[in-house]
Amino acid sequence: HIVFSEFFKQHDYSEWPAPPCKIYYPLDPLYDADCPEVTAYVCGTNGLTYKNECFLCVDQWEFGPHIKFEKYGKCDV
Repeated sequence: HIVFSEFFKQHDYSEWPAPPCKIYYPLDPLYDADCPEVTAYVCGTNGLTYKNECFLCVDQWEFGPHIKFEKYGKCDV
């Protein structure tokens, strides 16, 4: 028998490692990064919730390394 209770169990994603931002940086600085429209919220150390890790990484690339990954999920209000 297959037990599905583990499948639906809430998981703590906050302990997962930070995203590998370099994969999202544009190869040519004259072009914008093209982030996927997937909703998988991440929180930055600047207190902003990003739609997904790509948007956080692009902000970090554009505005500086002071913007860092805080956790997966929305930022606490």
